[in-house]
Amino acid sequence: MATWDLRGMKHHVLICNGGTCLRHGGDDVTMAVREEIARLGLDDAVHTTRTRCNGRCQDACVMIVYPQGIWYRQMTPERAKEVVRAHLGEGVPMREWATYEYEGELVLTPAGEREAPSGKRKTEHAAKGVKG
Repeated sequence: MATWDLRGMKHHVLICNGGTCLRHGGDDVTMAVREEIARLGLDDAVHTTRTRCNGRCQDACVMIVYPQGIWYRQMTPERAKEVVRAHLGEGVPMREWATYEYEGELVLTPAGEREAPSGKRKTEHAAKGVKG
């Protein structure tokens, strides 16, 4: 495993590569994000991490951009490249593809309110003794 000096990073992008997201193109999305970051010369400003399941399988393929905490849904390679160009390159989040955004806590975006089915909260699972 390589270790990078992360000083100077402006964004951390988490790309879900859990089972459902992989079946919905997670590997292609990961490669498209990394290629677009390189093409735009953003390597010193953006760090990417391939993750396992992020728990939003109904939104596959999921991509999360920090520090804004924006959870993007239904990413394709083309959409992911647009997120890299607009959000990471120009500072303009693509809220029409966002389900959640961090505003002191994760909140549904207007698009998420229309499209994201509500699921059980982890606290509801914990109250019933179910591990989330």
